[in-house]
Amino acid sequence: MSELRTDRLLLRHWRDSDLDPWAAMNADPEVREHFPDLLTREQSAASIARFQAGLDRRGYGWWAVEVLATGEFIGFTGLDPADEGMPFTGVEIGWRLTRSAWGHGYATEAALACLDFGFKTLELPEVVAITATTNLRSQAVMRRIGMTRDPAADFDHPNVPDGPLRRHVLYRIRR
Repeated sequence: MSELRTDRLLLRHWRDSDLDPWAAMNADPEVREHFPDLLTREQSAASIARFQAGLDRRGYGWWAVEVLATGEFIGFTGLDPADEGMPFTGVEIGWRLTRSAWGHGYATEAALACLDFGFKTLELPEVVAITATTNLRSQAVMRRIGMTRDPAADFDHPNVPDGPLRRHVLYRIRR
C-alpha cells in the first residue's frame, strides 16, 4: 500500500469517511469552477471507487490528501496515466483541494511529493499536467513545481463541451 508523506501532508488510500467531504467538494461551484459540471454524491462515490482501484492496480494514482496535524481530508493529488483519446500520452499529475485548503501551499507540497515519487520510484521520463486556460491558480502550481507550458500542445479537451472551459493548456517536466 503506497502512501506518500510530506512535512504536513499524508497522501493515502481512500477511506469510507472521505465520501462526505469529497462529495461536498465536488458540489462546490468554486472548487468546480474550471470543470463543466458539479458532481452528485453518486458520481463522487464512483470516482473514489475508480481512484482506489487505480491505486490498488498500479500502486500509484489519485491519492486522498489529509493534513497530518489534524487528520482532515482536504482533497486529492497524484499521478495517473493519460486517458485514451487525449492528444498527449504519458503520466499526468493533478490535484483538487477543498476551498479551506487553498492558499496554504498544500497543492504545491503534495505535487512535489508526487513528482519525486514519479521520477525516483517509477522512473518516469516525463510528467504532464493539463487544465483549462482559465485556471490560473493550477497553472501557478504547475510553474511552482518546475513545469513548463508547451503552447504548441494546447488543445480542445475532447470531453468538455464547447465553451470557455474547453481550451486546455499542457505543462511538462522531464526527469
